[in-house]
Amino acid sequence: MNTRARRTAFVLLAGLCVIAGLAGTATAANRADPGAARVPYATIEGTGSTWSELIVQKWIADVDANGMSVVYTGGGSTKGRKDFAQNSVDFAISEIPYQGVDENGNADTSNGRDFAYLPIVAGGTAFSYQLKIGNEQVRNLRLSGETLAKIFTNKITNWNDPQITEDNNGREFPDLAITPVVRADGSGTTAQLTTWMDKEYPSIWRPYFGQSGLTSYYPVKDGTRMTSQAGSDQVMNTIKSSAGNGYIGYVEYAYPVNADYPVVKVLNKAGYFVEPTQWNTAVALTRAQINQNKGSQDYLTQILDGVYRHPDPRAYPISSYSYMLIPTGADDQRMTTSKRQTLADFIYYSLCSGQTAAGPYGYSPLPLNLVQAGFQQVAKLKQADNGVDLTDRDVRSCNNPTFDGKNPNRNLLAEQAPMPPECDKIGQGPCGTDTGNNDPGGEGEDPDGSGPAGPDDGGTGPDDGTGGTEIDPETGEPIAPGDSGTTGEAAYATSTLVEDRPGDSRTFGWLAVAELAALVLVPGLFVSFVRRRRSASGAAPGQGGR
Repeated sequence: MNTRARRTAFVLLAGLCVIAGLAGTATAANRADPGAARVPYATIEGTGSTWSELIVQKWIADVDANGMSVVYTGGGSTKGRKDFAQNSVDFAISEIPYQGVDENGNADTSNGRDFAYLPIVAGGTAFSYQLKIGNEQVRNLRLSGETLAKIFTNKITNWNDPQITEDNNGREFPDLAITPVVRADGSGTTAQLTTWMDKEYPSIWRPYFGQSGLTSYYPVKDGTRMTSQAGSDQVMNTIKSSAGNGYIGYVEYAYPVNADYPVVKVLNKAGYFVEPTQWNTAVALTRAQINQNKGSQDYLTQILDGVYRHPDPRAYPISSYSYMLIPTGADDQRMTTSKRQTLADFIYYSLCSGQTAAGPYGYSPLPLNLVQAGFQQVAKLKQADNGVDLTDRDVRSCNNPTFDGKNPNRNLLAEQAPMPPECDKIGQGPCGTDTGNNDPGGEGEDPDGSGPAGPDDGGTGPDDGTGGTEIDPETGEPIAPGDSGTTGEAAYATSTLVEDRPGDSRTFGWLAVAELAALVLVPGLFVSFVRRRRSASGAAPGQGGR
Protein backbone atom coordinates (compact mmCIF):
# COMPACT_ATOMS: atom_id res chain seq x y z
CA MET A 1 0.00 0.00 0.00
CA ASN A 2 1.54 3.41 -0.93
CA THR A 3 1.95 6.28 1.50
CA ARG A 4 -1.13 8.24 0.47
CA ALA A 5 -3.32 5.15 0.44
CA ARG A 6 -2.03 4.19 3.88
CA ARG A 7 -2.70 7.66 5.26
CA THR A 8 -6.18 7.63 3.76
CA ALA A 9 -6.84 4.28 5.40
CA PHE A 10 -5.68 5.64 8.76
CA VAL A 11 -7.97 8.66 8.48
CA LEU A 12 -10.94 6.55 7.39
CA LEU A 13 -10.40 4.24 10.34
CA ALA A 14 -10.25 7.21 12.68
CA GLY A 15 -13.46 8.53 11.13
CA LEU A 16 -15.28 5.27 11.78
CA CYS A 17 -14.12 5.36 15.40
CA VAL A 18 -15.36 8.94 15.74
CA ILE A 19 -18.75 7.89 14.34
CA ALA A 20 -18.89 5.15 16.93
CA GLY A 21 -18.04 7.67 19.63
CA LEU A 22 -20.78 10.05 18.53
CA ALA A 23 -23.24 7.20 18.49
CA GLY A 24 -22.25 6.31 22.05
CA THR A 25 -22.84 9.91 23.11
CA ALA A 26 -26.26 9.93 21.49
CA THR A 27 -27.18 6.62 23.10
CA ALA A 28 -26.14 7.91 26.52
CA ALA A 29 -28.28 11.01 26.02
CA ASN A 30 -31.30 8.90 25.04
CA ARG A 31 -30.92 6.83 28.21
CA ALA A 32 -31.22 9.97 30.32
CA ASP A 33 -34.56 11.36 31.43
CA PRO A 34 -35.95 13.01 28.28
CA GLY A 35 -37.98 15.39 30.38
CA ALA A 36 -35.08 16.67 32.45
CA ALA A 37 -34.00 20.27 31.92
CA ARG A 38 -30.64 20.52 30.20
CA VAL A 39 -28.10 23.28 30.47
CA PRO A 40 -27.58 24.98 27.10
CA TYR A 41 -24.08 25.13 25.69
CA ALA A 42 -22.17 28.41 25.56
CA THR A 43 -19.15 29.37 23.48
CA ILE A 44 -15.83 28.76 25.22
CA GLU A 45 -12.48 30.22 24.20
CA GLY A 46 -8.92 28.99 24.63
CA THR A 47 -5.40 29.87 23.54
CA GLY A 48 -1.95 28.34 23.77
CA SER A 49 0.05 25.51 22.27
CA THR A 50 0.52 25.31 18.51
CA TRP A 51 2.22 21.93 19.13
CA SER A 52 -1.26 20.61 20.00
CA GLU A 53 -3.30 22.82 17.71
CA LEU A 54 -3.87 20.52 14.73
CA ILE A 55 -5.62 17.84 16.78
CA VAL A 56 -7.47 20.41 18.91
CA GLN A 57 -8.93 22.02 15.79
CA LYS A 58 -9.96 18.56 14.58
CA TRP A 59 -11.84 17.97 17.85
CA ILE A 60 -13.47 21.40 17.64
CA ALA A 61 -14.77 20.61 14.15
CA ASP A 62 -16.13 17.27 15.40
CA VAL A 63 -18.08 18.66 18.36
CA ASP A 64 -19.48 21.57 16.37
CA ALA A 65 -22.00 19.08 14.97
CA ASN A 66 -23.29 18.57 18.53
CA GLY A 67 -23.97 22.25 19.03
CA MET A 68 -20.74 22.94 20.92
CA SER A 69 -18.94 26.14 19.99
CA VAL A 70 -15.26 26.07 20.92
CA VAL A 71 -12.79 28.71 19.74
CA TYR A 72 -9.08 28.00 20.01
CA THR A 73 -6.24 30.27 18.94
CA GLY A 74 -2.60 29.15 19.05
CA GLY A 75 0.04 31.74 19.84
CA GLY A 76 2.24 29.42 21.88
CA SER A 77 2.15 27.83 25.32
CA THR A 78 3.47 30.95 27.05
CA LYS A 79 0.65 33.04 25.64
CA GLY A 80 -1.87 30.42 26.73
CA ARG A 81 -0.60 30.42 30.32
CA LYS A 82 -0.54 34.23 30.42
CA ASP A 83 -4.02 34.57 28.92
CA PHE A 84 -5.39 32.09 31.44
CA ALA A 85 -3.75 33.96 34.32
CA GLN A 86 -5.25 37.23 33.06
CA ASN A 87 -8.77 35.70 32.90
CA SER A 88 -9.02 36.43 29.17
CA VAL A 89 -9.75 32.81 28.17
CA ASP A 90 -11.79 29.91 29.54
CA PHE A 91 -9.01 27.33 29.11
CA ALA A 92 -5.45 27.13 27.85
CA ILE A 93 -3.12 24.43 26.51
CA SER A 94 0.59 24.26 27.29
CA GLU A 95 3.41 21.75 27.00
CA ILE A 96 4.88 22.88 30.29
CA PRO A 97 3.25 23.89 33.60
CA TYR A 98 3.54 27.27 35.25
CA GLN A 99 7.21 27.74 36.17
CA GLY A 100 6.66 30.13 39.09
CA VAL A 101 9.39 32.39 37.71
CA ASP A 102 10.41 32.23 34.05
CA GLU A 103 13.93 32.28 32.62
CA ASN A 104 13.90 36.10 32.63
CA GLY A 105 12.86 36.39 36.26
CA ASN A 106 9.24 37.28 35.47
CA ALA A 107 6.29 35.72 37.24
CA ASP A 108 4.83 32.66 35.51
CA THR A 109 1.84 31.75 37.66
CA SER A 110 -1.95 31.60 37.37
CA ASN A 111 -2.14 34.91 39.26
CA GLY A 112 -4.38 33.32 41.88
CA ARG A 113 -6.86 31.77 39.44
CA ASP A 114 -7.82 28.26 40.60
CA PHE A 115 -7.04 25.62 38.00
CA ALA A 116 -6.11 22.02 37.33
CA TYR A 117 -3.80 20.41 34.76
CA LEU A 118 -5.35 17.83 32.49
CA PRO A 119 -3.25 15.76 30.03
CA ILE A 120 -4.82 16.16 26.61
CA VAL A 121 -2.55 14.65 23.93
CA ALA A 122 0.84 12.96 23.52
CA GLY A 123 3.30 13.36 20.70
CA GLY A 124 6.89 13.67 19.58
CA THR A 125 8.84 16.82 18.80
CA ALA A 126 10.12 16.22 15.29
CA PHE A 127 12.91 17.83 13.28
CA SER A 128 11.68 18.52 9.79
CA TYR A 129 14.10 19.67 7.13
CA GLN A 130 14.70 20.45 3.47
CA LEU A 131 17.89 18.97 2.10
CA LYS A 132 18.40 18.25 -1.59
CA ILE A 133 21.04 16.35 -3.51
CA GLY A 134 20.72 17.84 -6.95
CA ASN A 135 16.97 18.30 -7.25
CA GLU A 136 16.11 15.26 -5.14
CA GLN A 137 14.85 15.77 -1.60
CA VAL A 138 16.57 13.60 1.03
CA ARG A 139 13.85 11.77 2.99
CA ASN A 140 15.83 9.42 5.23
CA LEU A 141 18.21 11.68 7.16
CA ARG A 142 19.56 10.37 10.48
CA LEU A 143 21.06 12.48 13.27
CA SER A 144 22.21 11.80 16.80
CA GLY A 145 21.03 13.94 19.70
CA GLU A 146 24.50 15.41 20.02
CA THR A 147 24.51 16.42 16.35
CA LEU A 148 21.09 18.08 16.73
CA ALA A 149 22.21 19.93 19.85
CA LYS A 150 25.26 21.22 17.96
CA ILE A 151 23.11 22.30 14.99
CA PHE A 152 20.78 24.30 17.26
CA THR A 153 23.72 25.95 19.04
CA ASN A 154 25.60 26.84 15.82
CA LYS A 155 28.45 24.39 16.42
CA ILE A 156 27.62 22.41 13.26
CA THR A 157 26.83 24.78 10.40
CA ASN A 158 27.17 22.79 7.16
CA TRP A 159 25.44 19.66 5.89
CA ASN A 160 28.79 18.18 4.83
CA ASP A 161 30.02 18.15 8.46
CA PRO A 162 31.85 14.88 9.30
CA GLN A 163 29.56 14.25 12.29
CA ILE A 164 26.50 14.27 10.02
CA THR A 165 28.30 11.93 7.61
CA GLU A 166 29.09 9.60 10.50
CA ASP A 167 25.46 9.57 11.69
CA ASN A 168 24.48 8.45 8.20
CA ASN A 169 27.06 5.64 8.09
CA GLY A 170 29.35 7.36 5.60
CA ARG A 171 26.72 8.92 3.38
CA GLU A 172 27.88 12.42 2.42
CA PHE A 173 25.70 15.46 1.85
CA PRO A 174 26.35 18.61 -0.21
CA ASP A 175 28.45 21.59 0.85
CA LEU A 176 25.39 23.54 1.96
CA ALA A 177 24.95 25.91 4.90
CA ILE A 178 22.53 24.79 7.63
CA THR A 179 19.78 27.26 8.58
CA PRO A 180 18.16 26.34 11.90
CA VAL A 181 14.55 27.55 12.18
CA VAL A 182 13.42 28.21 15.75
CA ARG A 183 10.32 29.68 17.37
CA ALA A 184 10.04 33.45 17.79
CA ASP A 185 7.17 33.28 20.29
CA GLY A 186 7.04 31.82 23.79
CA SER A 187 6.73 28.17 22.89
CA GLY A 188 6.18 24.94 24.78
CA THR A 189 7.89 23.17 21.89
CA THR A 190 10.97 25.31 22.50
CA ALA A 191 10.71 24.54 26.22
CA GLN A 192 10.57 20.80 25.52
CA LEU A 193 13.54 20.96 23.13
CA THR A 194 15.68 23.04 25.47
CA THR A 195 14.77 20.87 28.47
CA TRP A 196 16.00 17.84 26.52
CA MET A 197 19.24 19.59 25.53
CA ASP A 198 19.79 20.83 29.08
CA LYS A 199 19.32 17.32 30.51
CA GLU A 200 21.17 15.33 27.86
CA TYR A 201 23.75 17.74 26.41
CA PRO A 202 24.44 20.35 29.10
CA SER A 203 28.02 20.96 27.95
CA ILE A 204 26.65 22.03 24.55
CA TRP A 205 23.46 23.84 25.57
CA ARG A 206 24.45 25.75 28.71
CA PRO A 207 27.41 27.70 27.26
CA TYR A 208 25.15 28.74 24.37
CA PHE A 209 22.21 29.71 26.61
CA GLY A 210 24.42 31.27 29.27
CA GLN A 211 22.72 29.42 32.11
CA SER A 212 21.19 26.07 32.94
CA GLY A 213 17.58 25.07 32.44
CA LEU A 214 14.89 25.45 29.81
CA THR A 215 13.62 28.46 27.94
CA SER A 216 10.37 29.13 26.08
CA TYR A 217 12.03 31.86 24.00
CA TYR A 218 14.81 30.44 21.84
CA PRO A 219 17.95 32.61 21.96
CA VAL A 220 19.15 33.64 18.50
CA LYS A 221 22.74 34.86 18.26
CA ASP A 222 23.76 37.74 16.02
CA GLY A 223 25.81 36.86 12.97
CA THR A 224 24.38 33.38 12.51
CA ARG A 225 22.05 31.88 9.91
CA MET A 226 19.49 30.92 12.57
CA THR A 227 16.04 32.35 11.85
CA SER A 228 12.92 32.51 14.01
CA GLN A 229 9.23 32.19 13.16
CA ALA A 230 6.08 32.53 15.25
CA GLY A 231 4.02 29.36 15.55
CA SER A 232 4.56 25.79 14.41
CA ASP A 233 2.78 26.40 11.12
CA GLN A 234 5.17 29.22 10.16
CA VAL A 235 8.19 27.13 11.12
CA MET A 236 6.91 24.37 8.85
CA ASN A 237 6.07 26.77 6.01
CA THR A 238 9.56 28.29 6.17
CA ILE A 239 11.23 24.89 5.98
CA LYS A 240 9.27 23.74 2.95
CA SER A 241 9.41 27.06 1.09
CA SER A 242 11.11 27.40 -2.28
CA ALA A 243 14.06 29.09 -0.54
CA GLY A 244 14.22 26.48 2.23
CA ASN A 245 16.97 24.16 0.98
CA GLY A 246 19.30 23.62 3.92
CA TYR A 247 16.69 24.54 6.56
CA ILE A 248 15.88 22.44 9.63
CA GLY A 249 13.42 23.21 12.43
CA TYR A 250 11.46 21.63 15.29
CA VAL A 251 7.69 21.07 15.31
CA GLU A 252 5.24 18.48 16.54
CA TYR A 253 5.27 15.45 14.21
CA ALA A 254 1.73 16.27 13.02
CA TYR A 255 3.02 19.23 10.98
CA PRO A 256 5.40 17.34 8.66
CA VAL A 257 2.87 14.50 8.43
CA ASN A 258 0.24 16.98 7.29
CA ALA A 259 2.71 18.55 4.83
CA ASP A 260 4.04 15.15 3.63
CA TYR A 261 7.52 16.35 4.53
CA PRO A 262 10.44 14.31 5.89
CA VAL A 263 11.67 14.25 9.47
CA VAL A 264 14.99 13.32 11.05
CA LYS A 265 15.33 9.84 12.49
CA VAL A 266 16.85 10.54 15.92
CA LEU A 267 19.31 8.18 17.60
CA ASN A 268 17.95 6.66 20.81
CA LYS A 269 19.77 5.08 23.75
CA ALA A 270 19.39 1.60 22.25
CA GLY A 271 21.46 2.67 19.23
CA TYR A 272 18.60 2.91 16.71
CA PHE A 273 17.51 5.89 14.61
CA VAL A 274 13.72 6.30 14.93
CA GLU A 275 11.03 8.81 14.01
CA PRO A 276 8.18 9.99 16.30
CA THR A 277 5.32 7.82 15.09
CA GLN A 278 2.46 7.17 17.51
CA TRP A 279 3.99 3.76 18.27
CA ASN A 280 7.49 4.98 19.06
CA THR A 281 6.09 7.87 21.12
CA ALA A 282 3.87 5.50 23.09
CA VAL A 283 6.86 3.28 23.87
CA ALA A 284 8.98 6.19 25.03
CA LEU A 285 6.28 7.64 27.28
CA THR A 286 6.00 4.44 29.29
CA ARG A 287 9.01 5.93 31.09
CA ALA A 288 7.41 9.31 31.78
CA GLN A 289 7.27 10.03 35.50
CA ILE A 290 3.87 11.49 36.36
CA ASN A 291 3.22 13.48 39.53
CA GLN A 292 0.65 11.41 41.45
CA ASN A 293 0.28 13.70 44.45
CA LYS A 294 -3.34 14.81 44.26
CA GLY A 295 -2.64 17.46 46.88
CA SER A 296 -0.06 19.13 44.66
CA GLN A 297 -0.82 21.89 42.19
CA ASP A 298 1.48 19.99 39.80
CA TYR A 299 -0.64 16.81 39.90
CA LEU A 300 -0.33 14.91 36.58
CA THR A 301 2.59 16.96 35.26
CA GLN A 302 5.54 15.11 33.75
CA ILE A 303 9.25 14.52 34.28
CA LEU A 304 10.80 13.18 31.09
CA ASP A 305 14.32 12.14 32.07
CA GLY A 306 13.39 8.46 31.75
CA VAL A 307 11.85 9.10 28.34
CA TYR A 308 15.06 10.65 27.02
CA ARG A 309 17.03 7.58 28.13
CA HIS A 310 14.57 4.79 27.43
CA PRO A 311 16.61 1.71 26.38
CA ASP A 312 13.94 0.22 24.13
CA PRO A 313 14.97 0.23 20.42
CA ARG A 314 11.54 1.62 19.46
CA ALA A 315 11.54 4.64 21.80
CA TYR A 316 11.57 8.15 20.33
CA PRO A 317 13.53 10.19 22.88
CA ILE A 318 11.83 13.62 22.57
CA SER A 319 8.28 12.52 23.38
CA SER A 320 5.95 14.32 25.76
CA TYR A 321 2.41 15.28 26.76
CA SER A 322 0.60 18.60 26.49
CA TYR A 323 -1.81 19.84 29.13
CA MET A 324 -5.08 21.71 29.25
CA LEU A 325 -5.48 24.24 32.04
CA ILE A 326 -9.08 24.23 33.27
CA PRO A 327 -10.63 26.72 35.74
CA THR A 328 -11.80 25.03 38.95
CA GLY A 329 -12.86 27.94 41.17
CA ALA A 330 -16.53 28.17 42.11
CA ASP A 331 -16.29 31.97 41.81
CA ASP A 332 -14.27 32.03 38.56
CA GLN A 333 -15.22 35.32 36.92
CA ARG A 334 -15.41 33.91 33.37
CA MET A 335 -17.28 30.73 34.05
CA THR A 336 -20.99 29.95 34.04
CA THR A 337 -22.81 26.65 34.29
CA SER A 338 -23.23 26.63 30.52
CA LYS A 339 -19.54 27.27 29.92
CA ARG A 340 -18.51 24.60 32.41
CA GLN A 341 -20.87 22.13 30.76
CA THR A 342 -19.46 22.90 27.32
CA LEU A 343 -15.91 22.56 28.61
CA ALA A 344 -16.70 19.27 30.36
CA ASP A 345 -18.32 17.76 27.28
CA PHE A 346 -15.53 19.01 24.98
CA ILE A 347 -12.91 17.48 27.25
CA TYR A 348 -14.89 14.24 27.47
CA TYR A 349 -14.97 14.00 23.69
CA SER A 350 -11.27 14.89 23.42
CA LEU A 351 -10.21 12.28 25.99
CA CYS A 352 -12.38 9.54 24.49
CA SER A 353 -13.46 9.45 20.84
CA GLY A 354 -11.08 12.28 19.97
CA GLN A 355 -8.07 10.19 20.90
CA THR A 356 -8.81 7.76 18.06
CA ALA A 357 -7.78 10.49 15.61
CA ALA A 358 -4.52 11.24 17.43
CA GLY A 359 -2.41 8.62 15.65
CA PRO A 360 -3.49 9.38 12.08
CA TYR A 361 -2.94 13.09 12.75
CA GLY A 362 0.65 12.55 13.88
CA TYR A 363 0.08 12.46 17.63
CA SER A 364 -0.12 9.51 20.04
CA PRO A 365 -3.28 8.65 22.02
CA LEU A 366 -3.21 8.95 25.79
CA PRO A 367 -2.90 5.77 27.86
CA LEU A 368 -5.78 4.54 30.00
CA ASN A 369 -4.45 5.72 33.35
CA LEU A 370 -4.08 9.32 32.15
CA VAL A 371 -7.55 9.31 30.61
CA GLN A 372 -8.93 8.09 33.93
CA ALA A 373 -7.03 10.83 35.75
CA GLY A 374 -8.36 13.34 33.23
CA PHE A 375 -11.90 12.29 34.11
CA GLN A 376 -11.10 13.03 37.75
CA GLN A 377 -9.94 16.51 36.83
CA VAL A 378 -13.15 17.14 34.88
CA ALA A 379 -15.06 16.24 38.06
CA LYS A 380 -13.68 19.44 39.58
CA LEU A 381 -15.94 21.41 37.24
CA LYS A 382 -18.94 19.82 38.93
CA GLN A 383 -17.42 20.40 42.36
CA ALA A 384 -17.29 24.08 41.45
CA ASP A 385 -20.86 24.09 40.09
CA ASN A 386 -23.36 21.37 40.91
CA GLY A 387 -25.37 22.31 37.83
CA VAL A 388 -22.80 20.59 35.60
CA ASP A 389 -24.03 17.20 34.37
CA LEU A 390 -21.40 14.47 34.30
CA THR A 391 -23.67 11.46 33.87
CA ASP A 392 -22.67 8.79 31.36
CA ARG A 393 -18.99 9.54 31.67
CA ASP A 394 -17.30 6.16 31.84
CA VAL A 395 -13.76 5.61 30.61
CA ARG A 396 -14.68 2.06 29.60
CA SER A 397 -16.75 3.46 26.75
CA CYS A 398 -13.68 5.18 25.26
CA ASN A 399 -12.32 3.54 22.12
CA ASN A 400 -8.57 4.01 22.34
CA PRO A 401 -5.80 1.82 20.85
CA THR A 402 -3.66 2.13 23.98
CA PHE A 403 -6.30 0.67 26.29
CA ASP A 404 -6.22 -2.70 27.96
CA GLY A 405 -9.60 -2.64 29.67
CA LYS A 406 -8.40 -5.18 32.21
CA ASN A 407 -5.23 -3.40 33.28
CA PRO A 408 -4.85 0.41 33.26
CA ASN A 409 -1.08 0.15 33.61
CA ARG A 410 -0.62 -1.53 30.24
CA ASN A 411 -0.29 0.36 26.97
CA LEU A 412 -1.29 -1.94 24.12
CA LEU A 413 -0.11 0.51 21.45
CA ALA A 414 3.37 0.52 22.97
CA GLU A 415 3.43 -3.27 23.27
CA GLN A 416 2.39 -3.70 19.64
CA ALA A 417 4.93 -1.20 18.28
CA PRO A 418 7.09 -2.81 15.58
CA MET A 419 10.81 -3.10 16.14
CA PRO A 420 13.00 -0.83 14.00
CA PRO A 421 14.77 -2.46 11.06
CA GLU A 422 18.42 -3.39 11.41
CA CYS A 423 19.34 -0.86 8.70
CA ASP A 424 18.40 1.87 11.21
CA LYS A 425 20.90 0.60 13.75
CA ILE A 426 23.97 2.74 14.33
CA GLY A 427 26.77 1.66 11.98
CA GLN A 428 24.37 0.16 9.45
CA GLY A 429 22.16 1.41 6.64
CA PRO A 430 20.74 3.97 6.31
CA CYS A 431 17.40 2.50 5.30
CA GLY A 432 15.95 3.67 2.02
CA THR A 433 12.43 4.22 3.35
CA ASP A 434 10.84 7.67 3.51
CA THR A 435 10.02 9.46 6.76
CA GLY A 436 7.27 11.89 7.69
CA ASN A 437 4.47 9.67 6.34
CA ASN A 438 3.16 8.30 9.65
CA ASP A 439 4.15 4.80 8.62
CA PRO A 440 5.10 2.50 11.52
CA GLY A 441 7.72 0.92 9.27
CA GLY A 442 10.09 -1.37 11.08
CA GLU A 443 10.10 -5.12 11.16
CA GLY A 444 8.08 -7.75 12.89
CA GLU A 445 4.63 -6.26 12.57
CA ASP A 446 2.50 -8.45 14.74
CA PRO A 447 -0.80 -9.52 13.13
CA ASP A 448 -2.06 -11.31 16.21
CA GLY A 449 -1.82 -8.13 18.28
CA SER A 450 0.43 -9.52 20.95
CA GLY A 451 3.21 -7.11 20.09
CA PRO A 452 6.89 -7.80 19.60
CA ALA A 453 8.87 -7.81 22.80
CA GLY A 454 11.97 -5.65 22.85
CA PRO A 455 14.77 -5.82 25.40
CA ASP A 456 12.69 -3.63 27.70
CA ASP A 457 8.94 -3.52 27.33
CA GLY A 458 8.63 -0.19 29.03
CA GLY A 459 7.80 -1.47 32.46
CA THR A 460 4.59 -3.28 31.68
CA GLY A 461 5.53 -6.01 34.10
CA PRO A 462 7.86 -8.97 34.35
CA ASP A 463 5.72 -11.12 32.10
CA ASP A 464 2.71 -10.07 30.06
CA GLY A 465 2.15 -6.79 31.82
CA THR A 466 -0.45 -7.97 34.31
CA GLY A 467 2.20 -8.69 36.90
CA GLY A 468 0.46 -11.89 37.86
CA THR A 469 -2.65 -10.03 38.96
CA GLU A 470 -5.87 -11.96 38.46
CA ILE A 471 -8.43 -9.88 36.58
CA ASP A 472 -12.19 -10.14 36.77
CA PRO A 473 -13.22 -10.68 33.11
CA GLU A 474 -16.50 -8.82 33.60
CA THR A 475 -15.42 -5.73 35.51
CA GLY A 476 -11.81 -5.53 34.41
CA GLU A 477 -10.80 -4.92 38.03
CA PRO A 478 -7.96 -6.71 39.87
CA ILE A 479 -9.15 -9.57 42.07
CA ALA A 480 -5.93 -9.82 44.05
CA PRO A 481 -3.05 -7.39 44.56
CA GLY A 482 -0.05 -7.75 42.30
CA ASP A 483 2.74 -5.90 40.63
CA SER A 484 1.48 -2.62 39.16
CA GLY A 485 4.08 -2.85 36.41
CA THR A 486 5.60 0.52 37.24
CA THR A 487 8.75 -0.53 39.09
CA GLY A 488 11.53 1.95 38.46
CA GLU A 489 9.40 4.09 36.17
CA ALA A 490 6.34 6.27 36.23
CA ALA A 491 4.43 6.11 39.47
CA TYR A 492 1.13 5.53 37.73
CA ALA A 493 -1.75 4.97 40.11
CA THR A 494 -4.98 3.34 39.01
CA SER A 495 -7.49 6.16 39.02
CA THR A 496 -11.12 5.93 40.09
CA LEU A 497 -13.88 6.99 37.74
CA VAL A 498 -16.01 10.02 38.57
CA GLU A 499 -18.67 7.57 39.67
CA ASP A 500 -19.93 4.18 38.57
CA ARG A 501 -23.45 3.95 37.26
CA PRO A 502 -25.54 0.82 36.60
CA GLY A 503 -25.83 1.65 32.91
CA ASP A 504 -22.07 1.95 32.58
CA SER A 505 -20.98 -1.43 33.90
CA ARG A 506 -19.98 -2.70 30.51
CA THR A 507 -16.61 -3.98 29.44
CA PHE A 508 -14.55 -3.41 26.34
CA GLY A 509 -15.96 -6.55 24.76
CA TRP A 510 -19.07 -4.58 23.81
CA LEU A 511 -17.16 -2.00 21.77
CA ALA A 512 -17.15 -3.98 18.54
CA VAL A 513 -20.92 -4.41 18.75
CA ALA A 514 -21.35 -0.71 19.52
CA GLU A 515 -19.25 0.32 16.54
CA LEU A 516 -21.17 -1.93 14.17
CA ALA A 517 -24.45 -0.56 15.48
CA ALA A 518 -23.10 2.97 15.12
CA LEU A 519 -22.44 2.50 11.42
CA VAL A 520 -26.06 1.52 10.90
CA LEU A 521 -27.84 3.74 13.40
CA VAL A 522 -25.72 6.84 13.88
CA PRO A 523 -27.50 9.19 11.42
CA GLY A 524 -30.87 8.80 13.12
CA LEU A 525 -29.45 8.72 16.64
CA PHE A 526 -27.35 11.80 16.09
CA VAL A 527 -30.20 13.87 14.64
CA SER A 528 -32.50 12.70 17.42
CA PHE A 529 -29.87 13.57 20.03
CA VAL A 530 -29.39 17.13 18.75
CA ARG A 531 -33.16 17.72 18.47
CA ARG A 532 -33.74 16.47 22.02
CA ARG A 533 -31.09 18.83 23.38
CA ARG A 534 -32.45 21.83 21.55
CA SER A 535 -36.04 21.02 22.37
CA ALA A 536 -35.27 20.48 26.06
CA SER A 537 -33.33 23.72 26.41
CA GLY A 538 -35.74 25.76 24.29
CA ALA A 539 -32.81 26.99 22.21
CA ALA A 540 -33.59 28.69 18.97
CA PRO A 541 -32.26 27.12 15.80
CA GLY A 542 -28.58 27.88 15.33
CA GLN A 543 -28.00 28.56 19.04
CA GLY A 544 -27.25 25.01 20.06
CA GLY A 545 -28.45 23.57 23.31
CA ARG A 546 -27.93 20.83 25.74
